[in-house]
Amino acid sequence: MNRREFILNSCAACLGATAVSGLLSSCASTRYTSGTLGKDGLTVSAEEFKIKKKGKTDYRPFIIVRNDSLQYPIYVYRFGETEYTAVWMRCSHQGAELQASGDQLQCSAHGSEFSNRGKVTNGPADKDLRTFPVSVNNNELFIDLRKV
Repeated sequence: MNRREFILNSCAACLGATAVSGLLSSCASTRYTSGTLGKDGLTVSAEEFKIKKKGKTDYRPFIIVRNDSLQYPIYVYRFGETEYTAVWMRCSHQGAELQASGDQLQCSAHGSEFSNRGKVTNGPADKDLRTFPVSVNNNELFIDLRKV
């Protein structure tokens, strides 16, 4: 094999591996729920995070709450049984709706990226995302929206 063939084959292998890993990571389905909207916020069952496979229980890292009464969805990330964050999926740069990708939120409009806690990790956005307090009571999450 000459140098040119080696480089072409190596590049093809790298691109193939990247594509396959991207496909595999996107196979994990995103869970959407509407929750129950009350006077002060949203209530969501913690059961929404559960995945049952072959008699075992696993947990989704996040869910997305879409409710017709909200202009933007809310990304709810699970750190543990009693620790969650709720992040408004509206980019702080120019207001585009964000996309969830595992433990990050991304803006397809200008490329800003945010952590699962709503902190800017890559600009052009220079402000963190709006977050909401989450409390856990009897296997239900309450997302306090009074600061919307």
